[in-house]
Amino acid sequence: MTVEDGGAPLPRVLTDTAALLASGTGSSGALWRLAESGRQLDANVVRVPPGGRVGTHAEPDLDVLLLVLAGAASLTGADGEHALRPGVLTWLPHGSTRALEAGPDGVAYLTVHRRRPGMRIGPPDAAARLVPGGGDRDG
Repeated sequence: MTVEDGGAPLPRVLTDTAALLASGTGSSGALWRLAESGRQLDANVVRVPPGGRVGTHAEPDLDVLLLVLAGAASLTGADGEHALRPGVLTWLPHGSTRALEAGPDGVAYLTVHRRRPGMRIGPPDAAARLVPGGGDRDG
């Protein structure tokens, strides 16, 4: 995170998605990731090749925003299929089941969601305390 002399963080340009997509022709997967320290968000630019799929899944904990940057895709949810094209911003609420299939030219999209907390090492009985009725102790 860039900080000015007074200690406040500064806004800054992270990437040019148009240039990123133009230079990454033919590649697939994550083309860019938000990696700045101290962030509260995670973000990725992802390319899926023509006919490629992100299989059916549900994200139990995080809402996700998905913005199509290039190409097209079909998003399938419990309510049916939704056509995605450049400029379409989609909210994927936590707990929703979804799958994505890239169109004939593939698709590139930006996802943004709250950052997952890091793994923490705790005392050996910490996990038992998270289970209802687990970790009961006298006292």
